[in-house]
Amino acid sequence: MAKQYRIIPALDTADLDTALIERERAALFEAPPLPLQCVIGGVVAHALALERERVTADPWSQADGWRLHGVSQRRFDIEIGGMHHAVTLARAHGGALTLVVGEARWPFAATQRGADGHEVVVDGRRWALTVYANGEQVAVFAPEGSAVATEIDLIAHAGDGAAEGGRLTAPMPGKVIAFLAKPGDAVTLGQPLAVMEAMKMEHTISAPRDGTVEQLLYAPGDQVAEGGELLRLAAV
Repeated sequence: MAKQYRIIPALDTADLDTALIERERAALFEAPPLPLQCVIGGVVAHALALERERVTADPWSQADGWRLHGVSQRRFDIEIGGMHHAVTLARAHGGALTLVVGEARWPFAATQRGADGHEVVVDGRRWALTVYANGEQVAVFAPEGSAVATEIDLIAHAGDGAAEGGRLTAPMPGKVIAFLAKPGDAVTLGQPLAVMEAMKMEHTISAPRDGTVEQLLYAPGDQVAEGGELLRLAAV
């Protein structure tokens, strides 16, 4: 008889203790892997649920991608099992959602069930999922198995590869909200340098190394294209 795996009730009821890992080892580590479309659907469903929690009476707080006409697109960068997947969530004018991964196009729908539960339909198949996130790490559980993915925030990592070049670039299109340093300021590794808005969310970009701000290349309110250089750092 095939082993049956389950979502861990202790995580929902906060029944946590030092014996949890050993007690739930089978559910945590021995469950079979989930299909790619299921894992991606779970990560996207969780992200959309978090956005809905931030919606207020202010109509500008809506982040659902609604357009008067045409299709809106939102990008997710998801790493699963060491492989990177560029995922596009396309929303048609009528509200229909499609996940695009490479050449694949999967009709998508998600309904939240409780705090961490989601009913996800991807390419005609339905899954009941429980999704937990810790930073960029996202764990997806289903009766059929489990998986761990990384949802990469490109803006948060904008400075990761800039230490040698002394420059910071925008990893996606957005608007400059503020610079937190001015030319001539000495800054240290990890110090917040700029705030950008992309996909109706604010992201702080930090210094990739110690240095001195040499030049600001945009002003607050300016739109920045993907790859646009925001500022230059001179060596100390």
